[in-house]
Formats: sequence, C-alpha cells, structure tokens
Amino acid sequence: MHAIEIVHPGKDGSLRLTRRPIPTPGRGEVLIQVAAAGVNRPDVMQRKGLYPPPPGAPDIPGLEVAGTIVELGEGAGRWGIGDEVCALLTGGGYAQYCVAAEDLCLPVPSGLSAIEAASLPETHFTVWENVFRRGRLKEGEKFLVHGGAGGIGTTAIQLAAVLRQAWIFTTCGNEKKCRFCHRLGANVTIDYRHEDFAERIAQVTQNQGVDLILDIIGGPYLQSNLKSLALEGRLVIIAVQEGHRTEINLLPIFLKRLTLTGSTLRSRPVREKAQIARELAATVWPLIEAGRIRPVIDTTLPLAQAAKAHRILESREHIGKIVLIP
Repeated sequence: MHAIEIVHPGKDGSLRLTRRPIPTPGRGEVLIQVAAAGVNRPDVMQRKGLYPPPPGAPDIPGLEVAGTIVELGEGAGRWGIGDEVCALLTGGGYAQYCVAAEDLCLPVPSGLSAIEAASLPETHFTVWENVFRRGRLKEGEKFLVHGGAGGIGTTAIQLAAVLRQAWIFTTCGNEKKCRFCHRLGANVTIDYRHEDFAERIAQVTQNQGVDLILDIIGGPYLQSNLKSLALEGRLVIIAVQEGHRTEINLLPIFLKRLTLTGSTLRSRPVREKAQIARELAATVWPLIEAGRIRPVIDTTLPLAQAAKAHRILESREHIGKIVLIP
C-alpha cells in the first residue's frame, strides 16, 4: 500500500510517500480501506519529534480516518466486512489501509461524505472528553474556546451551542475567522491580534468572567486565562502550541476556587476511549445526522501532498479541517 512516512523526525522533519505492507488486524481490531484521513496538529508534533507514537502504535502519522472495513481480526464482531465507518486511531491514518480498534469505530453518519466523516473522530472525541466530561459544561454557562476557527474550535462551538445553549466566546486570528465563528454559533468573537481577550471578557461579563475555558495555546495564555475565569471556573488545557512553561501568580486559583486540568487521548486504553465513542454515538451522532452539527472542511489534498497539508495547518490560515485522500 501507499503510505506517508516521517523521514527525519525533528524540527525540520519531512514527510515522504512510500510503500508499506498492508497491516494485519489483531484481536478486536478491523482493517479499514481508507477513503479519507484527517490531518491534525498532533501529526505535526509527531513529525517534529515532539509527540512520538505510544508503544505498539504505527510510526505512520494519522489519528482519524473514514473508509470501508475489509477484514476482521480475531474476536472482532461488532462490524461486518463492507461496513462504512470512521475511526479514532493511535496512528497509521496516512495510508491506503489502516488498523483500528473495533470499539473506536463509529458509523459514517447518513448524509455525510467520507471526507466529512474523516474529519469527525479526533475533534469530537477530544471535545466531548474535555468540554463535557472533564470541563463539565452546564446549561447556559459562559464558555471560552481559543482558536475557534480550527478543527477543535469549530467542533466545540457547535456542540456547546446545541447541547448546552452556552454563551460562547472565542479567539480568532483575523476578522474573516471571527465572522465565520459568529455564524457558527459564537456570541462574542475576539481577534487576538488586535484585542486583549482577558480585557474583552471582563468588559462583556462586567468583570464576572467565564465558567469554562478550553485552551490550546499553553504557557503564554495561562495567566490571562486565570484572570478570565469566574468563581468556580474551570480551565482545560489540551495543547501547548506556544509553549509548556510559564510563571504565574497562583492567587487567583484559590481566591476564585478554580480548577485546572488537561488531558491527552492517544495513549489512553481502548476501554476508556470506547466509553467516549459510545457517548458520542448516543448523543452527538444523531445531531450530525439531523444537520444540527456539521463538519467544517477547509482543504482536501491527495495523500502524496501530506507535506502541503502540514504547511497549511501550520500557517493557521485555514478554517476547519484539512483532509487527505489516499
């Protein structure tokens, strides 16, 4: 099969089209003929040598795909050959075939293309775990999501609006992205290149702050995030795009009784991620099929142009997801 390999992991790591043996599904796994593969920031981090695959995971990048099941591993019985699914992976998605745990596969929602379905698993698993389970977003709360125009942001805005009728704040890098996020469901959009988000939130909320923040930036935003939280507020950090170290004033944490947490999904046991899959199937997939939640696709490219996909992602000029077609 054709696949993308990382030639030299590191700051200047490169991606190259190569040929690899078609993988064999193990116990409880299925083999998927890939129709489309989502591109995510952890793939870029892996290419740079900053996010190595966990033990036993393929060295081929790619954390989500959509396609057709063509082979069942021992003991796999939830799906049949020919079923169309999208799946969360620990790696291997940038290829014509990949292996997935059967419990981390979800049906392609009716009415969606394979390209649209391939953009769903990574962002929806991540948002569900961190906004609704770990972040405990409640009905009508004030919610700030950083990077609202990205894959995580567009998903978080829609789910928070539809499921919790939240009052949504988001930061974006330009006016075009702000307008898009407003149409998507954000109530207050903040162009972080021209506005201080903490000052804007204080102004809009009359210094009350927001109840939950989903952060992908890391160190440089930490103090402003704490400043922006309301009493009993929660900060969930899921990425550190601008650094993982900073110096902070700890006083707001205990004066406002704040909760700071974070998580990653890739290295967690299948049984834990399978519970998220079941909750998504019951709660979110019907909303997608009803058209109330929709994937946002920015760019589709052939698999051989994976390097270009990474350049687009790193440019931060995209809105929504980038998808590769093998």
